[in-house]
Amino acid sequence: MKGKIHSVETCGTVDGPGIRFVVFMQGCPLRCQYCHNPDTWHLKDGKEIDVEELIIRIKKVRPYMKFSGGGVTISGGEATMQKKFVIELLKRCKEEGIHTAIDTSGFISLDDAKEILTYTDLVLLDIKHISAQKHKQLTGVTNELTLQLAKYLHHHKIPFWIRYVLVPGLTDDIEDLYALRAFINTIPSVEKIEVLPYHTMGKYKWLELGLEEPLKGVKPPTDKQIKLAEDILIADH
Repeated sequence: MKGKIHSVETCGTVDGPGIRFVVFMQGCPLRCQYCHNPDTWHLKDGKEIDVEELIIRIKKVRPYMKFSGGGVTISGGEATMQKKFVIELLKRCKEEGIHTAIDTSGFISLDDAKEILTYTDLVLLDIKHISAQKHKQLTGVTNELTLQLAKYLHHHKIPFWIRYVLVPGLTDDIEDLYALRAFINTIPSVEKIEVLPYHTMGKYKWLELGLEEPLKGVKPPTDKQIKLAEDILIADH
């Protein structure tokens, strides 16, 4: 089966446990203002590849994954957008005894998510904003499906982490952080919470694509801002 990918990272260390082969899928239904990969948005772009070709490449770095307790992470773009391809890739990884993870915005129906989760060992769930209104302003869609998926993962004891991108002026409001922590308290089975500082490394991609940069002039959070967010979201969890 063939699908569209943006790129791969053979020895990733930030998208799940251990050393991981990360597949960045092409296509995303969100339009996050802080997106550092806007070149992943459209399915017409990217590279077509066969599942078996990816499996061959994955198996080449298998010793590193096994030694470190790593595996394969499917990211994006949006990891779940090409559902059939992703299911086949995850299924083949499981047949090879390889740990699987997906990094997702959660913008997917529960019915579709359940099929993917059958072959998923870990979910990295990106909660963009706890406020439905601010989430829509930030991404173009509401957070209803994301929060619904978080509750489903908790109730069905599916291992998952929560990731939150901290953007000064957009996602660092104290009341919003406490509201997110209150939500996290309702899903105590979440294994890990990560605060990811906003960065400007993808700025040039917006310019290359002829897109207006929505966060022009916004700087990464300071160490103090990061610590405050971590104290609220992570402390005593």
